[in-house]
Amino acid sequence: MSDPSPTRRLLALMDHLGLGVAHVATQMPGDIAGLAEGHAERLGGVVLCVPTRLDPGPFAAVADRLAMISGDGDLSADVTKRGLARLAGARRHVLDGYDAPGWADVVADRTDEVVNEMMRLLADRPADVPRAANREGDCEGIRWHLEGSGPALLLLPFFLAPSQWAPAVGRLAEWFTVVTLGGPHLGGVAMLEDRAKAPTYRALFRSLVDLLAPAPGESILDVGCGAGSLDRFLARRLGPDNVITAIDNNPFLLDEASHLARSDGVADRIRFEPGNAEALPFDGGSFDVVFSVTVLEECDADRALAEMVRVARPGGRVGVAVRSLDLPQWWSLDVPESLRQRITTPPQSVGARGVADASLYRRAQAAGLRDLVCFPFLVTLDRPEGPIWRYREDHVVAQLSAEEAVQWHGARQRAAAADLLFMAHPMHCVVGRVPG
Repeated sequence: MSDPSPTRRLLALMDHLGLGVAHVATQMPGDIAGLAEGHAERLGGVVLCVPTRLDPGPFAAVADRLAMISGDGDLSADVTKRGLARLAGARRHVLDGYDAPGWADVVADRTDEVVNEMMRLLADRPADVPRAANREGDCEGIRWHLEGSGPALLLLPFFLAPSQWAPAVGRLAEWFTVVTLGGPHLGGVAMLEDRAKAPTYRALFRSLVDLLAPAPGESILDVGCGAGSLDRFLARRLGPDNVITAIDNNPFLLDEASHLARSDGVADRIRFEPGNAEALPFDGGSFDVVFSVTVLEECDADRALAEMVRVARPGGRVGVAVRSLDLPQWWSLDVPESLRQRITTPPQSVGARGVADASLYRRAQAAGLRDLVCFPFLVTLDRPEGPIWRYREDHVVAQLSAEEAVQWHGARQRAAAADLLFMAHPMHCVVGRVPG
């Protein structure tokens, strides 16, 4: 198979490490859903740490050894509460007073509580000890690193958490052989990479770049680069005449982005640096082109826009794209109207000062940008085996009752059989010029 699923990759890794049975912990249930559903005998215990998306169905076979850790009153609280109702025997622990959006650094913020809850589930459950000659390596595109001794505990990547599992590894390694995983096929990196491959997402980015119109030799800044997926695409499009500076406040993602740029042969065209969108580490007027894609939802959007305008040269261009919560998403499924009304609402994941609606346009104008080009855009996803599709579908299924889930999956199968299974979600985009 030219592009194995996460399930096949994880099974290959377990075999490589000599693991018949291992404990697993993740924020992103989609990464291990295939293991739980088809290979439950290979999972000792399963911890879902502040998942914001969860299809409970695949986890029924491991419910008796499943623990869910959630925030209090947020998406993770809602999906784990609903999941608990459908997973008899599972346990749930709520981090009182803690808000856990997809980018929460939960293990750093609540280290002891997270570790203690994991130990309650895993301490007395059997798992195999790895048999590996080395302490790190790469198997089927999954990078792995071992620390400690004892039963194996696989820690899969979080979505966007800057610290990932690092604050807890030392304590967990007192009891387990902690196997920390990374690479482009798991966690948030896999989603960002998969999204960047979608033809209509590339079309959105091409439209943004066409309007930004970087000339040969002009300097470019990407604010919140994530895995660097769009920067590599841009570097290939522009060639060696433009150097791209790409910043992110997430050291894990920056490390992954550097690995991917080297693998793609464009590392010499992109400088990956740490940086915060709300306080860009550059002098005023440093760049000809500044852009940011799906970042301003999670920070102080007005401050970030002001910073992007500040570091752009007079006459420079600034472009922004954000997810839209004020426009409906759409699924190509024939479902009852009562169900359709619920599934058209996009995932309500946005920071207190973030922007994920049409106010982006007036905010850009208020930040000082002129000659605005404003364009809502529909991004279509049609790879249901891909991680970005799973992430969005898991959000829908998490809201459904068992009966409604049957209706959903039946409609999904019919659409797939007709080769008409796809979904579309809206985004807001704006490009403007800095006066001068």
